[in-house]
Amino acid sequence: MGRKNTKKVFENIEVIDAGAKGKAVAKAPDGKVVFISNAVPGDIVTIQTTKQRSGYYEGNAVSFLKYSEKRTTPVCEHFGICGGCKWQNLSYQHQLYYKQNEVENNLKRLGKIELPNLTPILGSASTYFYRNKMEFSFSDSKWLTKQQIESDETIENKNALGFHIPGMWDKILNVNTCYLQADPSNAVRNFIKRKAEELKLQFFNTRNQEGFLRTLMIRNSSIGEVMVLIQFYYEDKVKRVALLSAISEEFPEITSLLYVINSKPNDTLYDQEVICHYGRDYIFEEMEGLRFKINAKSFYQTNSNQAYELYKITRDFAGLTGNELVYDLYTGTGTIAQFVSQKAKKVVGIEAVPEAIEAAKENAKLNNIENVSFHVGDMKKVFNDLFIVTHGKPDVVITDPPRDGMHKDVVEQLIKLSPSRIVYVSCNSATQARDLSLMDAFYKVVKVQPVDMFPQTHHVENVVLLEKRTL
Repeated sequence: MGRKNTKKVFENIEVIDAGAKGKAVAKAPDGKVVFISNAVPGDIVTIQTTKQRSGYYEGNAVSFLKYSEKRTTPVCEHFGICGGCKWQNLSYQHQLYYKQNEVENNLKRLGKIELPNLTPILGSASTYFYRNKMEFSFSDSKWLTKQQIESDETIENKNALGFHIPGMWDKILNVNTCYLQADPSNAVRNFIKRKAEELKLQFFNTRNQEGFLRTLMIRNSSIGEVMVLIQFYYEDKVKRVALLSAISEEFPEITSLLYVINSKPNDTLYDQEVICHYGRDYIFEEMEGLRFKINAKSFYQTNSNQAYELYKITRDFAGLTGNELVYDLYTGTGTIAQFVSQKAKKVVGIEAVPEAIEAAKENAKLNNIENVSFHVGDMKKVFNDLFIVTHGKPDVVITDPPRDGMHKDVVEQLIKLSPSRIVYVSCNSATQARDLSLMDAFYKVVKVQPVDMFPQTHHVENVVLLEKRTL
């Protein structure tokens, strides 16, 4: 249905745009759009198609006739193999331009709503080493480069500690240096790999579901605290203690050294017991004097410094004077709720994940914040008329839903509630545009502020202020 397998070659094609999921966009001679995974706007290329749909092609640039002036040299040796930083070859000013463009196009094209002039996107002060959480996988059969496969050399050491190759669930790229997380992240990861090999510990084999070492997670905070967590496939106390003790001895700056014994087919943490080997079982993040306790399972915005900027914009858009009742929908661990609480009469947070709500309550207590309350439940069910009667009619609503946006029942309840202002924080401007369209008859978009949380990637956050129309 709509698919053909005939592969085509298009020559002398100019790349004209950057599109969804960071792919470059060109036009084929027949007028159809071509999505290309390895070019940037301004390149002139020969394209080999890989897929053909009824309305578009997918393909790769197989030769470059001219390189774009928007290009820059990627800093990472793993660029193009690792799927992490797909825009490292696009200069940062142009990354920001295409992110802003995407937000504007989505709101206009999908939302079909009247917009004010968008405020210029807020770029990140740090374009590398900005992530506070990284997850790596161990493998006993690392991804080999084309050169390694074609060479005569025998690869003795096939262990890897790094990232999954995109689209290949059992292939791990061994990472030497990652430019996403600040020191001591690279040093810790490389030491763990060396020490594990010295101790002859078996790296995991996903296909066979065997091996000792599964995954490594490293978290850090803006105040210099560090968490390291290793997942083992089974318990072997002698081997486990040998590795963990070596880590704590080599890196006394580690605040929290944790481990998990996980024999499930998958390596998700959330249903596992996390055990503390050394230090405490959490780290602290700070923001404007507020302290947030982060454990191994906590959700926290991945770019700490830019999260602070995002929250300041959200608070500013909310326009609080100290007299307002504020609802914070999809509150997570309550960071936004607590951040705006100083300027509100009361903040009510709602979230579906029970552990997140427990963390929100604990952090509020830690920060001596008494004008917040947190409630757990599926948003479309709990955010109902009875909830409003119980907790009061809000003057302002802040909503920060997941990528899918808000359920239509939640949108309907918002319209019914009729707060004077709604601040909508989104990590997906396409679903945000859909929701704004549903509210357009009742709410006018008065401010739009894109924020870049993830340099070197196509992802972009967007904050919108809606004010009630006078009907």
